[in-house]
Amino acid sequence: MGISWHLPIVTTSTSDRSHYDPDSATNTVESISDVGLLDAYSQAVISVVDEVGPAVVSIQTLSKKGRPTGLGSGVVMTPDGYVLTNSHVVQNAKHLRVLFMEGGDVAAERVGDDPATDLALLRAQLNGLSCAKFTGSPMLKPGQLAVALGNPLGYQSSVTAGVVSAVGRALRSRAGRLIENVVQHTAPLNPGNSGGPLLDSRCHIIGINTAIIVGAQNIGFAIPASTADWVVPQLLQHGVVRRGHLGIAARQRSLSRRTILFHQLNNHSAVEVLSITTQGPADRAGINTGDFIVAIDSETVNSVDDLHRYLSNWQPRHPIELTLLRRSSLVKRSILPEMSV
Repeated sequence: MGISWHLPIVTTSTSDRSHYDPDSATNTVESISDVGLLDAYSQAVISVVDEVGPAVVSIQTLSKKGRPTGLGSGVVMTPDGYVLTNSHVVQNAKHLRVLFMEGGDVAAERVGDDPATDLALLRAQLNGLSCAKFTGSPMLKPGQLAVALGNPLGYQSSVTAGVVSAVGRALRSRAGRLIENVVQHTAPLNPGNSGGPLLDSRCHIIGINTAIIVGAQNIGFAIPASTADWVVPQLLQHGVVRRGHLGIAARQRSLSRRTILFHQLNNHSAVEVLSITTQGPADRAGINTGDFIVAIDSETVNSVDDLHRYLSNWQPRHPIELTLLRRSSLVKRSILPEMSV
């Protein structure tokens, strides 16, 4: 998006040079430049709202008797009514209604739910709906624009803007599972924003807003688009996310360049084993706390998401091979995961 502006032409003559103030002219140029930058920022936010706003919905949860019990946000993913939101928004709801920005509302059904990643998929029985671009997770950098759309406190079609504060955060879901690669941002969130999209300046979904820190200002978190990429197909196919279970607690850790070069790894990070369930698959396979998982069946593992993604497609009763960095050596262990939901 190009931005142009005209600078004032200052002419002086011998008679009026005594009144010419070069500092004043500099201030004028700087103020015009500031206005241009603010216009660029505003236009970026406006373009996101114009393009994605119609795809953002309000989700109302109802009791068995039809009484309102809660309110959240969601985003339409397909023209035929599939809506992505947070699991905690629809948890324990007996009935659901989706309210559209352009007016009207319709009953919705829960297609799938994954409390471990705090994502849920709904279906509103309508066609020809406006939908958002869900093109995966672009590379995010702290400082880039982040726009949150939703229905805070019941105020429909609200927009807030900030920046990406950090990437790669870990957040404990309400189900107790650690969600990796969470996006931290400064776009103000309030109750009712949960389930709404977080977007970049190109109108791409970069996350689904999920939580705030109570008592803090402008510290919000979003489930990354990369997590939704592999969760949504599972919800469509099974209604739940079926995972192979290794019996470990783990976290993503960076690897030193020296380690990567010495072992000729394709990784930039790995998954550190923090604890092991007694008599679980990892315990039986001889995996130790402090081991770093760098590959699974020869596929590079950089994050817990990579591990989850692979185990979500795992064929039951088939052993897998883990490549581990144990102190200064690479070791391999065969392990038979257990199926969990």
